[in-house]
Amino acid sequence: MPTQPVVFDQLQTLVAWLKVLAEPRRLQIFDLLMQGVQCNCELGEQLQLAPNLISHHLSVLRQAGLVDMERDQVDGRWVYYSVNLAALQALNATFGAFFHPARMQQRQPTCGPQSTLLTLDTIEEVFE
Repeated sequence: MPTQPVVFDQLQTLVAWLKVLAEPRRLQIFDLLMQGVQCNCELGEQLQLAPNLISHHLSVLRQAGLVDMERDQVDGRWVYYSVNLAALQALNATFGAFFHPARMQQRQPTCGPQSTLLTLDTIEEVFE
């Protein structure tokens, strides 16, 4: 099953997401959010991080579009965070397309010692 090459825009998006998630604390936060909606204090308690550090990492995740924020309707001082489902689906699709085994193709090097090796096809062409 041949797959389409990853479009440059998708590749740039994948690079941006991977840079954001490559930071261990952000990946831990994202993992906790995969378990459900959480507030800043819950995340800080579970990761034993100061509120300002949790806020910084959540801000980076939000800027990347991976995390959504919602203020409490009763008391706006409380903020809840969740994984952006559309971004998660896009991340999965882009990641899956990029790393799909069907993208791998056989290729004969055009330089170096292997480039001079004759294949069965080229030997048949020589003797036709």
